[in-house]
This record gives sequence, structure tokens and C-alpha cells, in this order.
Amino acid sequence: MTTETAGDPASGLDPEDAKLVTLARATRARTGARQGAAVRDADGRTYAAASVTLPSLDLSALQVAVAMAVSSGAPGLEAAVVLADHPGDASGVAAVHDVAPEVSVFFVDGSGKPTT
Repeated sequence: MTTETAGDPASGLDPEDAKLVTLARATRARTGARQGAAVRDADGRTYAAASVTLPSLDLSALQVAVAMAVSSGAPGLEAAVVLADHPGDASGVAAVHDVAPEVSVFFVDGSGKPTT
């Protein structure tokens, strides 16, 4: 399982990947969730999601984003970003790799800075 961290646009992050960070940040802010995530499919479409915490359901933002892409008929994934104040929850990385084994998942903090 490969995971990586991503920087902000100033540090050389590809503009399309920087867009994923922006989408993840906006989704998390809008919902007040603990995580935001975004993925880009092989056709260039993006899917942004927030984590879901209910008494009967607990999904990471990345799990939701991957499910959205797959249920929309995405032919594969090109990139994935997880944004959280306390990253380290790798839930959903396996789902990304189920769809696209070669895709790295980038983890950033709430400000969009890379995490380790």
C-alpha cells in the first residue's frame, strides 16, 4: 500500500492535484466533517466527499469519494487526496487501490500542507 504526502501549489504540486486539495478543503469546511477527500477519475472528473459518522455507519471521506466515483461509472482513478487536521487514518486507501493499484494517495493537513 503506497501513500504519499502532497505539497501546495507553491511547492510544485500539479495544478490538477492542487484542485483536489481545494475541493477536499471546501467539502470538509462546508460539512464540518473530520475529513475531506477528493479523487479524480481516468476521464478527468472529480469527486469530493466528507467523512460520514452516524450511529450505524462510519466512512472515511476517501471511502465516500471512491464509492461516488465507482457508482458513477468511473473507468479508473488517477489521483486521490485526503485532508484532515489529524491525518493518519488510512481508511479508504485500500478502496483506491482496488480501483487503481498504481495510484498514490496524498495526505494533507487542514491548511493543505503535506503530512508525514
